[in-house]
Amino acid sequence: MTTQADTTAQAAPANTAATVTLECPITRGATTITQLHLRKPKAGALRGINLAELLQLRAEAVMLLLPRITEPPLLKHEVEAMEPVDLIACATEVVDFLVPQATLAKAQAAQKEAAFLTE
Repeated sequence: MTTQADTTAQAAPANTAATVTLECPITRGATTITQLHLRKPKAGALRGINLAELLQLRAEAVMLLLPRITEPPLLKHEVEAMEPVDLIACATEVVDFLVPQATLAKAQAAQKEAAFLTE
């Protein structure tokens, strides 16, 4: 017997990692970080973070999470010094990790339909 959870797990591989190219690289000593690799957070990495605020792209929630899921690992002061454009790029990838794939597919389909209707 196949349950709802079984069919969801078999549907499509989950998005588990993303790469963000920084518009404003981070300098750490002699090293310049131009790309960040984000991994999908597990429950432990979300400790102490209000998930609703994270889904709303609230800066404080995103800044608390990024040091836990970035490679190379960012330090708190490096995240706080990020340019807004780079913080938002990382935040949108984080939201993609947290939203179910079926919901993302529906949103993308609705967006395409809306674009078609405005043409």
